[in-house]
Amino acid sequence: MKTLFGAAAALALALPAPASAQPQGGEPVAIGTTYTIPSKVFQGERRVTVRLPAGYAEQPDKRFPVVYLIDGGPEQDFPHIAGIAQSGDINWSIERFILVGIETVNRRAEITPPVSAAKLESYTRVFRAAPGGAGNFRSFIAGDVKPWVEANFRTSGQDAVMGESLAALFVLDSLFAQPELFDDWIAVSPSLWYDDMALARKSAEWLAAMPATEERLYLTVANEGYRHEEGMERLVDALRNITPQGWKWAYVPLADSETHGTIYHTAALDALRLFYGTPTREYRPDSEMLGRPSPPETAEELALLEEECTPDNTLELTPEAAVMGRDRLFYRCLNLDLGPRAREGNWDD
Repeated sequence: MKTLFGAAAALALALPAPASAQPQGGEPVAIGTTYTIPSKVFQGERRVTVRLPAGYAEQPDKRFPVVYLIDGGPEQDFPHIAGIAQSGDINWSIERFILVGIETVNRRAEITPPVSAAKLESYTRVFRAAPGGAGNFRSFIAGDVKPWVEANFRTSGQDAVMGESLAALFVLDSLFAQPELFDDWIAVSPSLWYDDMALARKSAEWLAAMPATEERLYLTVANEGYRHEEGMERLVDALRNITPQGWKWAYVPLADSETHGTIYHTAALDALRLFYGTPTREYRPDSEMLGRPSPPETAEELALLEEECTPDNTLELTPEAAVMGRDRLFYRCLNLDLGPRAREGNWDD
């Protein structure tokens, strides 16, 4: 026993001692700023978290689109969506935008549509909250949040709203109830099972009655199955048959690659690329990359570099096609179809 104890003691002395405290003197990384704003609707204070794009301070005359994020508190979905925005800032793949996270306090009550009277008691018991506050939350956004954002930041007037699950249901409910509130709508795996698929069942009727407005809609769903997926198919079928004048929409199902818990980040990136994607260019590689001497740029290529990318001089193609024709594409403006493909919609019409 003494021999075993001695060997164990020697081994313990040889191992590094566990850290007793975190290192001192570090600097936190800021991804946004949380503000407490007054709310007349809620008769109190609420929190919003804002991320300004790179170059905001350096371009005092430039205005930016705004993406409003439902369930956007600092402990909710704000951090990972802010990461997508930051990535777009440094790789220039997405137009720069202001991200505004709108925190929910009791999401099951605050952002859900009203349920039928027969179901109210059971939903209240399961949710541990009385559902039906979506209209009030819209009033909060319209009356408190958007005026505060527009008064304090340089906004362009192009506004998007994004949400996942119940927050995506709120996005769709708001599109039908108050389409003037936003221009772009991103609904990731919306809870269309809600209230016996009421929104999906009524969607054809609502679409037929929608005024002619310019709206852009991104829809996706994970491997949900059951009424979650059935509700989406009902909505897509309605859109397929009745697309209001001025609407552009895309349905990008991700059931073969994502679950309800994993879909959000992938889908948010795809939607932001679709709505705010920017042209890119293929540059001639140097000799080290080629493994042989690289030819100099031609006069035509240098002239292309001087051109500003516009819809008229930008080529639409996939990354695979760009590789196949790379030698003919150097310095041209390209709009690459990145990420998963839409199953349906009229985006390219």
